[in-house]
Amino acid sequence: MGKACRRAERRILRLLHGHKTRKQLPEIHAHFLRHRLDQSNQVLAHFVSVCGSVNKMRYANSVFSRSENPNMLLFNSMIKGYSVCGPFEQSLRLFSVMKSRGVWPDEYTFVPLLKACSSLREYRTGQCVRSQVFRGGFECFGSIQIGIVELCVSCLRMDDAKKMFDEMPRRDVIVWNLMVRGFCKAGNVYVGLDLFRQMSHRSVVSWNSMISCLAQSGRDGEAVVLFGQMRDQGFEPDEATVVAVLPVCARLGSVGVGQWIHSYADSRGLLREVISVGNSLVDFYCKCGDLGSASSIFNRMHRKDVVSWNVMISGLAFNGEGQRGVELFEEMVEKAMNPNEAIFVAVLACCAHAGLVEKGRHVFALMNRRHKIRPKLEHYGCMVDILGRGGCVKEAHDLIRSMPIKPNAALWGSLLSSCRTYGDLELAEIALNELINLEPCNSGNYILLSNMYAEEGRWNKVEKVRDLMKEKCVKKASGQSSVGFG
Repeated sequence: MGKACRRAERRILRLLHGHKTRKQLPEIHAHFLRHRLDQSNQVLAHFVSVCGSVNKMRYANSVFSRSENPNMLLFNSMIKGYSVCGPFEQSLRLFSVMKSRGVWPDEYTFVPLLKACSSLREYRTGQCVRSQVFRGGFECFGSIQIGIVELCVSCLRMDDAKKMFDEMPRRDVIVWNLMVRGFCKAGNVYVGLDLFRQMSHRSVVSWNSMISCLAQSGRDGEAVVLFGQMRDQGFEPDEATVVAVLPVCARLGSVGVGQWIHSYADSRGLLREVISVGNSLVDFYCKCGDLGSASSIFNRMHRKDVVSWNVMISGLAFNGEGQRGVELFEEMVEKAMNPNEAIFVAVLACCAHAGLVEKGRHVFALMNRRHKIRPKLEHYGCMVDILGRGGCVKEAHDLIRSMPIKPNAALWGSLLSSCRTYGDLELAEIALNELINLEPCNSGNYILLSNMYAEEGRWNKVEKVRDLMKEKCVKKASGQSSVGFG
């Protein structure tokens, strides 16, 4: 290679690692084509690596496929790119191509291969990769040992993970975090917590993982205590901590802790910069019944996504402010935000709480007509609730019958409840028959129909319901009452 080519190569490498690389990739590509460096494995490896870092693997592959003699460095860059961006299977395919061309792998080949197997949850394939690691004598590398642990953890092979972990001469915080998260995910939260307590060095990720695991396993009190210990030991919460702890505070009613998090997030700029933090705070205040604070945060958020609108609209429905929720939905549509399935569940719930039958019909029709969203069971459930509360029980029944998906017990139960409210015994009997087929042992359904008959003075029907319960061996649950039932 001449001096001019070497200078061009150095310039290209500098450009590749500059600040505006994403936009300049085509220009850089054209630049090294012009200098006939399209077969330089060093240039191609760096180009491919940068493509991977900005999720442009299709572009990377188009360049790689024109390489006549790719070396180990270039193959490794491609394998690593696919292991991060996907499709992960491509990493394994390229490894086969690499071997077929007589290019021998090194430790930098196996780390992304193990990562690809972890992402695919392919334990058996990962074990084949692992056998080649041992055959090549690379098992002593720490990054490969971590990759093996990650593979075992991702496939919930915690005995194998623990064995590898115990054999490691040096364990950094990454592998400790993997083990803690793995045991918790496998349902062994006590083992995960014990490992967490053994850690001599922790990161914020360590605390976040353990707090999330405790919260997800229903141990909210311990999660809040651990959050307090995290602060006491001088660790600054980040956005992941905030998002993990706020739902716990809402469930426990720990308003003081939630307010501290609010103040902290505001002072660190998280509320302004991170949408998920704003969403979590809105959700927290809605669940605590403080719609004033929730609305204030929602209105102050510089950026909002669909989740932001969903959380606020759902919060208004949860707190009985259905009319405000519908108005917010209309504001969202006016701002050209595309609502998703969850948004429609929230706004239909608002219509149900506010008794807005006509608006509910309009929103339900809007889903498919304008937004091309097919209603699911949740949407039909909300619509049956809206119609039932509004006294349109026959229309609710017709809707259930017209559904393209099989109605569940919740829909028939909602109709049965509405039939009692409006005294429609004929439809109540139909709903009960459907419920008996779906959940024959639920005494509540029989009790509800029996009470309707009793209110009408139809005692012979009360006896028939009682006989039906005996025939089905259904016992009245404690705490429920019915005229005529002993």
